[in-house]
Amino acid sequence: MSCGLVALLMVASTAQTAPAKPAAGKQITIIRAAHLLDVRDGRVLADQAVLVEGDRIRQIGPAANITSQYGRGATVIDLGNATLLPGLIDCHNHILGNPKDQSSTGDLRMSSAQKTLWGLHNLQIWLAHGFTALRDAGESDLGYGQIALRDSINQGLVQGPRIVTAGNFVSVTGGHGDADPLAPDQALPRRPNLADNVDETGDAVRRDIKYGADWIKLMATGGVMDPTSDFNVQELSEAQMARAVEIAHRARKKVMAHAEGTDGIKAAVRAGVDSIEHGTMLDEEGAALMEQKGTWLVPTLYTFQHGVEVGTSLGADAVTLEKGKKILSYQQAAFSFALKHHLKIAYGVDDDPDFVSREFGALVRGGMQPIEAIQAATVRASELLGMADQIGALETGKYADVVAVAGDPLTDIQAMDKIVFVMKGGIVFKMPAK
Repeated sequence: MSCGLVALLMVASTAQTAPAKPAAGKQITIIRAAHLLDVRDGRVLADQAVLVEGDRIRQIGPAANITSQYGRGATVIDLGNATLLPGLIDCHNHILGNPKDQSSTGDLRMSSAQKTLWGLHNLQIWLAHGFTALRDAGESDLGYGQIALRDSINQGLVQGPRIVTAGNFVSVTGGHGDADPLAPDQALPRRPNLADNVDETGDAVRRDIKYGADWIKLMATGGVMDPTSDFNVQELSEAQMARAVEIAHRARKKVMAHAEGTDGIKAAVRAGVDSIEHGTMLDEEGAALMEQKGTWLVPTLYTFQHGVEVGTSLGADAVTLEKGKKILSYQQAAFSFALKHHLKIAYGVDDDPDFVSREFGALVRGGMQPIEAIQAATVRASELLGMADQIGALETGKYADVVAVAGDPLTDIQAMDKIVFVMKGGIVFKMPAK
């Protein structure tokens, strides 16, 4: 991390309540580049500039016009032949802890405070890769460190991406969200995120809402990255998930469901969840049901591919590797059904943030056009997060979340891993190397 970035991270952010209307005394910055990608329609505009006032975008237009009109007294950042895009959004990841420790007991060997400090470190990696917003898809931390980080960023105590977050995983005993992998005579006290009937589900959901969760995370099926659950098996019942949706929606919260197996996907969709995470064994009936109900899909293709690639080298149990190999064989067919039924798809990597840009390539290899993959991480992602009026596009009045890549991502999607500039809310976090 450069000294300049470290210094910026120590400065409290400006308040995130600045009005879009220009006001006297605010910092004026002009960001100009040879190309600007309009993520709504895929047009690449030449020689454009973004005029930033405080933490908002004030104007976008030809670089010559904006520079001549506003250049006096402004900070001008010329990015040369780069391509400007809005700040990127990761809709499925987990902030806390060490992502390079995949052992089943890793969480049990780290305090909530240490996990949160790791989370702050991880958030800087997201920023460096151009991700200025993310959705935390739940944590096992009973201290809700992810919510503390979200609030601290909003208050300007620390710097990081904008965060919306789930609380703990709502799971059945022994399910994919049960953090206790120990032998029966060494078992941990029962945790409050475990719910084995409808009433307990309501209690777990209300607890997450009480402590500030934006989303509720349900474990509809078993998963891969634990030594005990079966990803084919539906875990929470449809009635349990329907109760969770009822309570969350009444509280104006949304619900995401980890769902890999076919039956669990359909049950979660029928129960009314807002998004399906992974959907790795989605069949055509399930895709049609999601299309009918308008349910979002966050496919996280790369994490399954990467998991098989790294194997057990990061401490994962051998059984999780075998599960990963098996479920990967279903991935392409499921994603093809999602594309055939025009599902609403948002970007999420569910992996070490060092690899957060790799999902772009996985989506394109899976059948998306490059612009569709970029839209999944910008305008579509902002819609899923309920922040389309604030982020997701370079437009007047939105937050000044601006990134630049070297190259043309519409002809080479790998350019999305070549971030040369990052601004979040008018604060520069990364500049091109000199």
